[in-house]
Amino acid sequence: MNEKVLTRNRKATHEYEVLDSLEVGMVLVGSEIKSIREGKVSLSGSYAAFDEAGELWVHMMHVAEYPQARDNHDPYRRRKLLAHRRQLKRLRRAVMEKGVTLIPLDVHLSGGRAKLRLGLCRGKKKYDKRHDMARRDAERKMRAEIKRSARGRV
Repeated sequence: MNEKVLTRNRKATHEYEVLDSLEVGMVLVGSEIKSIREGKVSLSGSYAAFDEAGELWVHMMHVAEYPQARDNHDPYRRRKLLAHRRQLKRLRRAVMEKGVTLIPLDVHLSGGRAKLRLGLCRGKKKYDKRHDMARRDAERKMRAEIKRSARGRV
């Protein structure tokens, strides 16, 4: 289906190693979907967790208030996530593993509905982050050198 990514959690790929990802739906109120469609949503600092009843919720996801709404929503309220029962069971088992957590990776529109890509993540060590940064810098320098050499030939 046609997807339009509205926001990404760019810090997540730096801080965490993404083991697996899953697209889930969200239970939203009217003013929230209006704000999300305008791109006024932030995933920094957000995470997903199961409650006692076994339901999956996203916490600390900021959805800005919609200025034209009469009854606005709380920007940081927890929102219920929708997935198939088998998927929830698999995620719950994985989260019980030590050091694994659920982190929102992006919010996108799929078929007119707002979806959340949820990543099953493990925290990176400091040396892993340094290694990734060094690799990115090397790739950046290589691309710049290729551009520079291509301009010299023309």
